[in-house]
Amino acid sequence: MSMKKNNRLSPLPASMEECRARGWHELDIVLVTGDAYVDHPSFGTALIGRLLESKGYKVAILAQPRYDNNAEFKQFGKPRLFFGISGGNLDSIVANYTGNGKVRDKDAYSPNGNPWRGKIKDKNNRCRPDRASMLYTNLARSAYNDVPVILGGVEASLRRFVHYDYKQGKLRGSLLSDAKADIIVYGMGEHAILEIAQRLANRQELDTIAGTCERLSPKVFQSRFDMEEKENILLPSWKDMQRQKALFLDAEKKVDSQARSYAHQTLIQQQQSAWIIQHPQPPPLNSKEMDALYELPYTRQEHPGFPNVPAARMIQHSITTVRGCCGNCSFCAITRHQGPAITSRSQESIVREIEQLSEMKHFTGTVSDLGGPTANLYAVSCKIGSCKKHDCLYPKVCKNLQVDEEAFLSLLRKVAQLKKVQHVFIASGLRLELLRKTPTLFKEIIRSHTPGALKIAPEHTEKEVLELMHKESHKQLEELLKLGRQFSRELRKNIQFTPYIISSHPGCTASHTAKMAKTLGKLGLELRQFQDFTPTPGTLATAMYVTGLHRDTGKPIYVARNKNERMKQRTILEEILPVNRKRTKKGRS
Repeated sequence: MSMKKNNRLSPLPASMEECRARGWHELDIVLVTGDAYVDHPSFGTALIGRLLESKGYKVAILAQPRYDNNAEFKQFGKPRLFFGISGGNLDSIVANYTGNGKVRDKDAYSPNGNPWRGKIKDKNNRCRPDRASMLYTNLARSAYNDVPVILGGVEASLRRFVHYDYKQGKLRGSLLSDAKADIIVYGMGEHAILEIAQRLANRQELDTIAGTCERLSPKVFQSRFDMEEKENILLPSWKDMQRQKALFLDAEKKVDSQARSYAHQTLIQQQQSAWIIQHPQPPPLNSKEMDALYELPYTRQEHPGFPNVPAARMIQHSITTVRGCCGNCSFCAITRHQGPAITSRSQESIVREIEQLSEMKHFTGTVSDLGGPTANLYAVSCKIGSCKKHDCLYPKVCKNLQVDEEAFLSLLRKVAQLKKVQHVFIASGLRLELLRKTPTLFKEIIRSHTPGALKIAPEHTEKEVLELMHKESHKQLEELLKLGRQFSRELRKNIQFTPYIISSHPGCTASHTAKMAKTLGKLGLELRQFQDFTPTPGTLATAMYVTGLHRDTGKPIYVARNKNERMKQRTILEEILPVNRKRTKKGRS
């Protein structure tokens, strides 16, 4: 068997010994991540690593390195091109703390779900440090101060401008300014990272690359930018926001608008001692590029040095079919990171990937998920090509959004007919208003593609809160349940609709929550899980949380900030959880 074929069956090297086994004595690129190394395309580091490998670069993975010294950053020797640094699939603060600031006792992206190295629960003994991207950058710099450091991934992408850090309870400057890296790749990053690698290989400067942010000194900024040019948009600065907090919402709305429109303008924001320049984003990957990316030779398993990673087991037999989301929910950063344009993979590519998946040793016949951010956005298109708003689902489905119900049905049929596939489930989110527009697909999902409980995400039931969430009206939920239960009766299926709810969202009062609890009961929906709103970087909901202002009108809104206010809403919902309701009834009997 050739070395090339061996490489196709192996994860990327995660130690120098593995590099030498490939005959590598010098690396081009070292990718550093706060997650355990899982060679699956749902993990951004694996996806970027395999992409770079496919272009001929020698790439190694430094996963969850120790951060009390830089020894592990030196283990591969000096990389020829760059260190690529990511906090992991989640923002490190979100990974380490609940929305109420409580230290998490589980980490789905670490071996055995343990967030600690061993049994010692000390902040300096975490698998993933707070603000991992910043700390890893400092360590890479101290190891080899002349090697470029490229920041990417969710953490860097959503912290590229002034942002709110809920653990510290304050606005922080751009991660690029704090971490002193060379450049940030924002968004999904495939185009940008290949351009960076090529430029560094050719000893070229890393300026004006689409999909990146630069940090400039005042002198360099003045020599390169004229703020009178229409192509340059100035965001409120960090100092401006300290004087007038409402400007944080203004800045976030401008970033949001630019992200959704794929505008050609350059966004500029002054930090405390530097300027952050965001160059326009590149076009999203097309279907052919997506097919090629997801068909790269992933092992789809944990690297042997990182056993039993819960997130890996959960998504091992899942397939990404679609990327992007045009829903623009206020509390969600998918549009900011993945973009609003929808790209769907070809059915042929998806089938080929599942055929390979079915040959895996531990495949049991079940494809656990065919989806993406929103599964039933698969194969949608725009009648007019595109628009600047890319806000296709609110307040109702845009008349120009073309939903291809038959394409999704055809895909499900083709996958279900594969020899070793017994079940095909859809576990990704499903937009309620789109399900109602595709009744044949909805019925087929109930018939064959849900394991007994169909998860839906109305997020709330009250009009004022739904508007602030940028979500469909409550009437959509009522009509969906009516149709879904009708299909269940016709098919003689006992399908339960399980709602996912957010409490304490900006604008949501205890009264709203109490009304929601009653409404869920009237609808016959049994609440099994809910989440306290977490003010994560890069969302308009967080901007509302910080400023106390309505995202659209700018008028004051109620915000549950302190623990007592948030716990009051949480308690209302906890009382209707099945286990607590049964306990209450038992106590009364």
